[in-house]
Amino acid sequence: MKPDVVVASCTDYSAEGARAAMERVLAPLGGLDWVFPGMKIAVKVNLVTFAKPERAATTHPGLLCALVGMLAERGADVVVGDSPGGLYNAAYVNRVYSAAGMKAVEQCGGRLNQDFSERQGQFPEGMVCRQFRYTAYLDHADAVINLCKLKTHGMMAMTCGAKNMFGVIPGTMKPEYHFRYPDPRDFARMIVDLDEYFKPQLTIVDAVDCMEGNGPTGGTPRHMGAVLAGESPHKVDLVCAGLIGLRREEVPTLEAALERGLIPDLADDLRVEGDPAMFAIPDFKRITTGNSHLFRGNGTSLFDRARGAALEKLLAQRPQVKDAKCVGCGVCKNVCPADAITMEGGKPGINRKKCIRCFCCQEFCPESAMEVHRTAIAKLLDH
Repeated sequence: MKPDVVVASCTDYSAEGARAAMERVLAPLGGLDWVFPGMKIAVKVNLVTFAKPERAATTHPGLLCALVGMLAERGADVVVGDSPGGLYNAAYVNRVYSAAGMKAVEQCGGRLNQDFSERQGQFPEGMVCRQFRYTAYLDHADAVINLCKLKTHGMMAMTCGAKNMFGVIPGTMKPEYHFRYPDPRDFARMIVDLDEYFKPQLTIVDAVDCMEGNGPTGGTPRHMGAVLAGESPHKVDLVCAGLIGLRREEVPTLEAALERGLIPDLADDLRVEGDPAMFAIPDFKRITTGNSHLFRGNGTSLFDRARGAALEKLLAQRPQVKDAKCVGCGVCKNVCPADAITMEGGKPGINRKKCIRCFCCQEFCPESAMEVHRTAIAKLLDH
């Protein structure tokens, strides 16, 4: 019986090291024996923004090239793509490709997606997201491989396998989805809907260098030296959460997956090959969101609603500007789906009544000047 999740060592992104690690992590899952000549495979990477590989904000090209090379050797037609935050067109996305070192794919036997058309998806089985726009290049693939990055995340606590598939939503539409699903529970359910619709054949996690702190774009690289793989993004995520010190109930996408019976309560109940404890980082600087409090109660009774509102006010995190870093570029204002930010004296001011805490401002701030702020009461409860 194949394992649910495989964990393997990968100390660096060198061609030799990445190839060996990719072979080690895939072998217990049957390798790439399911790939046949002429098969069209889309590798969905994380290209959230303009970021050089060493920033650990995007999937590293070293690991990507190892995978693409292995697929190409089996005769597959491989396309690599994503929809970063911003315009979904050739000019914008190709700039992101260049910044993230993705051009290397063209020397490894693959190609970068240049189809920037969109399609309308219909998913009647979805829990909250039954209609959505998505990147059309995925329709041409016989299989999708989800090659994600392990990072902290302001709204979801962690972005890894499940959250990476949010990149199927065209860039400029992403804030709209944050506005449609402001409750972390529903946003997480929407992400799981997308995972269930596209059903990636394989999820592979780049956890060689992760991002801790103010992720998913403004944090700090942290070396873990691991690669993980599995058929279910949710089971892989359950193991990854433990590696960075997060409990299942602190990660809304894991709670949403549990709600549908896609994962067990504990990572200990999974079949895992390799020793995750070898790679766990106890002092990983994570974002404690407080979202787990919002999962208590169904919100239908007056008591539940009152309790939820009180907990939200006392414990929920919120974006906060670090004036010393802010250059007044206005990106946060332009990306805010709730129109909660105005530029005052060249610096952003946040209307707390309008803010839906989607953290788009924090995610896309080019100077890492927007950070996740926790209330004093929330910090006190940690001790």
